[in-house]
Amino acid sequence: MDQLERADVAPDADDRRLGTVYSSARPVDVRATLRPLSRGSGDPSFRVDGDRTWLALRTPAGEATLCVSASRASSSVRADAWGPGAAWAVEHVPELLGRGDDWSGLDVTTNAFLADARRRQPGLRLTRTNLVLQAVVPAILEQKVTSVEAWRAWRQLVRRHGTPAPGPAPEGLVVPPDAQGWRRIPSWEWHKAGVGPQRSATVMRVCAVAPALERTLAVGRGGDEVATRLRSIPGVGVWTAAETTQRAHGDPDSPSVGDYHLPAVVGWALIGRPVDDDGMLELLEPWRGHRERVMRLITGSGFSKPRFGPRMTIQDHRFH
Repeated sequence: MDQLERADVAPDADDRRLGTVYSSARPVDVRATLRPLSRGSGDPSFRVDGDRTWLALRTPAGEATLCVSASRASSSVRADAWGPGAAWAVEHVPELLGRGDDWSGLDVTTNAFLADARRRQPGLRLTRTNLVLQAVVPAILEQKVTSVEAWRAWRQLVRRHGTPAPGPAPEGLVVPPDAQGWRRIPSWEWHKAGVGPQRSATVMRVCAVAPALERTLAVGRGGDEVATRLRSIPGVGVWTAAETTQRAHGDPDSPSVGDYHLPAVVGWALIGRPVDDDGMLELLEPWRGHRERVMRLITGSGFSKPRFGPRMTIQDHRFH
């Protein structure tokens, strides 16, 4: 049985630490489970340092720094948190590390690649951050641009408009803005970050209804109702909704339809040739209900598709 044990609280009022040990019934690969939360190697809200993974979180109770420590595929994970949102962060560590993510119904024995990928990733879980805004904003920034462009914009905006992470966080760790903070960013700052008016306007729209977005967590681990609520916001489509529910809700069945690279990766991994979105969905259909778990097995396996053909062009309009 999974257990969350409250540990000590540091006595220093200026550096107050709330610690816990999460004991999972199954081993958890912390790095693999939390990898989708990283927006590139320079993400100011995410840092990996040896066996420690640091996250800067904007929780409902305020800013929090969370440090999760464990060796690879461990059943016992240490978590320490600082800041006004520390208690919230500690309380949600089990779901962050995959509690409630049930793989028992996933049978990949009919596919040699997937069977091997699952055998080599026994500690992989689907994370559930319970933070919708912190998932949807970077997803919007990633719409229809390269990862290089999107991650550069995320770094620039978070560093300039976020809040230094509380406690003894690594230098440069920053909590992203809250909804009001995002809405206060002037148009020229978006432009300097390389974010066009269409994407920045979508961020403004999601921030205007941020409390309603967070309430979708009560619906469950994603699904049609959650996706429909997210997609009711102009500018949030199928891909953005899926990228959000995968992280915030722990949705096990939300493949990213409309992605520039993933259909080809899935095709090459499963049948040895590239496919489009329809082809990807056809290949994943036998595992409906677990399609995001299958996607994570593929992307976490280390497999990469052959490198040929044109790459998406990076267009930099920041100084125009």
